[in-house]
Amino acid sequence: MSYLRNLWRFFVAIQLLPALESGEETTLVGGQAVLEGVMMRSPHAWAIAVRRPSGEITTHCEPIERSSEKHKWMGWPVVRGVVTLGNAMTLGFRALKFSANAALDEVPAGENGKKLEVSGWVAALNIIFSVGFFIFMYKYLPLLAATELKRLNPLFGQQIIFNLVDGIIRLALFLLFIWGVSLLKDIRRVYEYHGAEHKTVYAFENGDPLNASAVQKYSTFHPRCGTSFLMTVMIISIFVYMLVPVTTFWARFAVRIAFLPLIAGVSYEIIRFAAKHRGSLFALMTAPGLWMQRITTQPPADSQVECAIVALDQAMELEKQHGGELVIA
Repeated sequence: MSYLRNLWRFFVAIQLLPALESGEETTLVGGQAVLEGVMMRSPHAWAIAVRRPSGEITTHCEPIERSSEKHKWMGWPVVRGVVTLGNAMTLGFRALKFSANAALDEVPAGENGKKLEVSGWVAALNIIFSVGFFIFMYKYLPLLAATELKRLNPLFGQQIIFNLVDGIIRLALFLLFIWGVSLLKDIRRVYEYHGAEHKTVYAFENGDPLNASAVQKYSTFHPRCGTSFLMTVMIISIFVYMLVPVTTFWARFAVRIAFLPLIAGVSYEIIRFAAKHRGSLFALMTAPGLWMQRITTQPPADSQVECAIVALDQAMELEKQHGGELVIA
C-alpha cells in the first residue's frame, strides 16, 4: 500500500510540476516543492533535501550547465523561456523522482529482497500519461465544450467570443484541479513545502540569516512562481488564439498544440519583466497567478522550512565551486 500511495502522490505531483517550480535561469536562486521536501537551484547547481518517514533529512546535489552559456542563441528573448522551462521541467521531474524514492527507502523490501523504488519505466509511463492528461484536459476538453456551445448558439462561433469561452473553460478546469487536489492531505503538504521554498528564497534575496525564525516572517507568495507562469500562459493563449484565422475543430486543436512553445516563451518574458517592474501593466497581468498561490502555497512548519534551508545551503556551497560571483539580484 505504501508503494501504491507513493506512486499516486508522484503522479499527482507531476501534474502540478509546472505550478510548483520557478524556472528562471538568470536569477540567483529558485526552487520547487517535492514530496516531503524542497529542491533549490542556483545558476550552476541544484540540491534537494527530503525528510524521510524516520525524520532524517536526506540530500543530493549536482552541478548544472547553463544552456545559454553553452549556446548563445538559447539566451535570446522568447527562446530562453522555452529552453528554461524545458530544463526546469526536466530537473523538476528528477527531483520528484528522488523524493518519491526517498520515501520508499524505509518500506520493507519485497519477497525477492529487492528495494522498492520508482523505476525508469514507471517514471516514463507517468510522463507519457501526464502529457496526455494535459492535452486532453486543457486543450481538447475546452475546445470541445466551446464547439458544442457554438452549435447551440451561432453567437459562440464568432472568433473572439469562441476563443474567450474556450479560455474561460480552460481556466476553470485548471482552477478546479488545483483546488481539488489541495483537499488531499499528501498534496496539501506539498503546498506547504512550496510555501517553505518561497519564504526561504525571500529571506536569501533580502540577505537575512537562513534560520527558521528569520525565514518564517516572509510571505509564501512569490512573483516568479510557476503558478504565476501557468496563469499567464493561459491568459496569453486566449489572445493568441484569437489572432489565428482557423475555424475547424481539428485545425484549432493543432494550433493549440503548435503554439505552445511560442506562448510559453512570451509568458516567460512577461513574468520576468513583471518581477523587475512591479508597478507595470504586465505586473497586473501576473496578479491572478499571485492570487492562485493562496491555494498552491500554504504556511509551512519549521521542520519544512528546515528542508528548504538545507537544500539552499547545499546548492550555494556547490555554486561556489562551479559558479561565478554570488551577487543577489
